[in-house]
Amino acid sequence: MKSPKGIISAMLTPFDENQKIDEEVTRKQVNRLIDNGINGLFILGTNGEFFNMDDKEKVQFSKIVVDEVKGRIPICAGTGAIRTDDVIRLTKKMEDVGVDLVSVITPYLMTISQRELIAHYKAVASSTNLPILIYHMPQGTNNVLKPETVTELSKIPNIVGIKDSSGDFDQILIFIEATEDDFAVYSGADSLILWNLIAGGAGAIAATSNMFPSLVSSIYQNWLNGDIDKAREAQEMLRPIRNASTMASTPAVFKKAMELLGEPVGPARFPVEQVGEDVTEKLRTILKQYN
Repeated sequence: MKSPKGIISAMLTPFDENQKIDEEVTRKQVNRLIDNGINGLFILGTNGEFFNMDDKEKVQFSKIVVDEVKGRIPICAGTGAIRTDDVIRLTKKMEDVGVDLVSVITPYLMTISQRELIAHYKAVASSTNLPILIYHMPQGTNNVLKPETVTELSKIPNIVGIKDSSGDFDQILIFIEATEDDFAVYSGADSLILWNLIAGGAGAIAATSNMFPSLVSSIYQNWLNGDIDKAREAQEMLRPIRNASTMASTPAVFKKAMELLGEPVGPARFPVEQVGEDVTEKLRTILKQYN
């Protein structure tokens, strides 16, 4: 299976007031995203709080999403971890769940060599038949993938793409140039969706699509239809909410925004705290721009 093109929603994980997975809200949000033109779901990513969930919960959440999607759009589940064996074990569980792809973030905390990164991804790839997306987030993992590393990994049949969350457009261009056309390069920075598409990328894995799925989807649809002006207008409209994400720890701002928009998905998990009243007021002002 090739990677889907377009807007893949970096889905927030709904929790109830006891910080347990909220199945009812999860199902509601899955349908809301699909109904508003999202091309795929990216679950258990950074905005999905993978770092705050154990494997049992990750499998539980994935089962709910797979059951609700019912094959309508592709589902990519995050299985990344520091230990290679942990990634392999969770990936095998996701095979049984029935997701379409897995995303594997580079090992984090400690910096390792390019040779070690290659060995890590090769070991995971050889353990599964599922397509794999590389997840590149150097500012959060302390590991930078060099172009030649991505070139080598892209030649592995079931490593089908990369999500680049560096926020550096030059980095995206380098990855596009370093790989063949059938290797999908996604922007993980919502500010670069249109520019990635114009440069030959596959689209974006976008967290702002939780709040405004139709708006974010319209960037891709307008670009696909050749209406660059409308695509650019939609892209520029994302700037205020995208910039707001830095006002608190991930994903507290976006979860509060969902609440203010009438689509509550619960709090972020501790140690991430809910945003204070000062941030809430700033968010209210920002969200008024989207009426």
